[in-house]
Formats: sequence, structure tokens, C-alpha cells
Amino acid sequence: MSAPDPRTTLARPDLAAAGLEGMVEAARFARPIAMACPVPATGIRKALGPAAEQLDQLLFGEAFDVLETRDGWSWGQARRDGYVGFVDASALSSPVPAPTHWVKALRTAAFSEPNIKSAPVALLSMNALVAEMAREGRFVQVAGSGWIVERHLAGFGAWETDPASVAERFLDAPYLWGGRDSLGLDCSGLVQQSLYACGRAFPRDTDQQAKQGVGVEAADLRRGDLVFWRGHVAMMLDEARIIHANAYRMAVTIEPLAEAVERTIAGGEGEPTAYRRLG
Repeated sequence: MSAPDPRTTLARPDLAAAGLEGMVEAARFARPIAMACPVPATGIRKALGPAAEQLDQLLFGEAFDVLETRDGWSWGQARRDGYVGFVDASALSSPVPAPTHWVKALRTAAFSEPNIKSAPVALLSMNALVAEMAREGRFVQVAGSGWIVERHLAGFGAWETDPASVAERFLDAPYLWGGRDSLGLDCSGLVQQSLYACGRAFPRDTDQQAKQGVGVEAADLRRGDLVFWRGHVAMMLDEARIIHANAYRMAVTIEPLAEAVERTIAGGEGEPTAYRRLG
């Protein structure tokens, strides 16, 4: 039996989630406390402290199950994609509102009043989760934030149908390691967000994503297929072009697959390692 993936297993030698008792070894087991992200986005970090590497992000309304809090940082697990790490405790709150909608706009303002001239209290990114509290005109008031224009929200079940078109909406967004919102995201974050908007659960990292779907040949690639290199992923827009968040241009860009392959070979990163089609 392979060892549990530490990225998605809420366990350390000294402490683990109670639900893992009998499956992992730990000095102590405890029950996680459910918290929510009340800010537009916050980092999930590899270690305690603001300078630690960002591995992932929580978006507004997403739940984070906290097992330990010390020195202002909470260690736990993101409920949506299962990632384990440290989150600034000031960026968490309770209780966790039951979401009624998701943000379908690339980014939307939450206003202090149901009026576009009122002061904005937050800017929420696509796939943020919100709980409706009230309605007035074309605005929806959401728990823990402000008033959002209804057309920027969608109910669960009202999903996008084309992940590639979602990815295109992030064009020119800055590249950010561990990011997955419209102010900055990485290659796997772009793919994950595109699938989330289509109502599909999807893992966070490229090696996890490369296990999804079925393999296809390079000659048979089509829109929506995924192309993997070692540590990188791109999505096909058609049989020849890809869209990807890449550190080469530090942004989400579109380019011919052949051009990207030529560059990665020249840079010593090699050819693609897999081509996958999602069902």
C-alpha cells in the first residue's frame, strides 16, 4: 500500500484528523473545526508564516477544516480540493454559511449597498462561493460581504459547458505560484478553475491532474484536452493552440502547441509527458 499523499492527508506525526485514526500513525487525533474564508482570497502555505511558499489558495466562501491554530496561523485542510497547509487565522471565520450560488464573472464587486455607486467592500473572483441573504432589485446580498449584481452569480447546476472558454476569460491574468484567482494563478490553478466553473471537481496539482481522463495521441488533440509536461499543464483551444498560465511570460497566454514544445525542448524541460481527454 502506498503512503498517503501529504498534500491531501490531514496528518502529521504529532497530530492527525480523528477520521484518519487507524489509517495513519500520529501521537494525537483531533476533530477539525469548520471555518470559512471571509476574504476574497488567502494563501494556503507550506509552513507557518507569511513568507512560506504558497501551495494553493482559498477563495471567498470556501471551507477550511482547522486542526490546530498557533502563532496566528491555522493548520488544516481545504474542503473543496483537499489541500493541506497553513492559513492566516485572521483570514478565517465561523460559522461556514451554506452556499447558494457561485461567482460566474471573472471578478465582481460586492457593494456596501444595493447600488453600484456605493462603496465596494470586496472584489470576489470566479468560483467564490456565496450564500444569499436578501434581494433588492438586481442585487443579491451575500453573507459576510455585500451586495452583488445578480447576473454575476449562478446557482449550483447552472454551470458553464466549455472549460476552454472559461480558461480564455483568464487571458493575460498574471502568473502566480499557488494562485487560482483572477488576480494571479498558476498552470494547474487555471485548469482547476476552468473545470470548477463547469461543475467538475478537479485536483490541484499537475501530477494529480495528469491521472484524470483518458490518454490520447498528439495527432488527435482537440478543444478541452490537456497537455502535460513535467510540472506543467496546458489546455487545448483547438487542434493546434494551447492556453496556459506560464512562468515564461508570467501570464495566461495563448500560443501554438508546437511553439511551446519547441521552447520546452530547447530549455531542457523536454517534450510533453502526457495528453489527456476528460470525459
